Amino acid sequence: MNKTNDPDNQPLSDNDLKRMKRTPQAKIIRRALNLSQQEFAAQFQISIGTLRDWEQNRAEPDGAAKAYLRVIAREPDADRRALENSQ
Repeated sequence: MNKTNDPDNQPLSDNDLKRMKRTPQAKIIRRALNLSQQEFAAQFQISIGTLRDWEQNRAEPDGAAKAYLRVIAREPDADRRALENSQ
């Protein structure tokens, strides 16, 4: 059956999409690593307040923070090692 002919499976409208909340990237990464907010913030040297703001959509990471989150997502162990060696 074509989805557009199925009354229970209609495409989302523009208004539907606007109402939906996107899960912040930081939260997705943190959950994928199975870390609490406190653990994630401590391991990757991010302020817990900043992390909470990102996760609750009160603030959005700037360009540098977005790049750092991509590094964490792709190479969390390498990032941890780099931070351990920098202290």
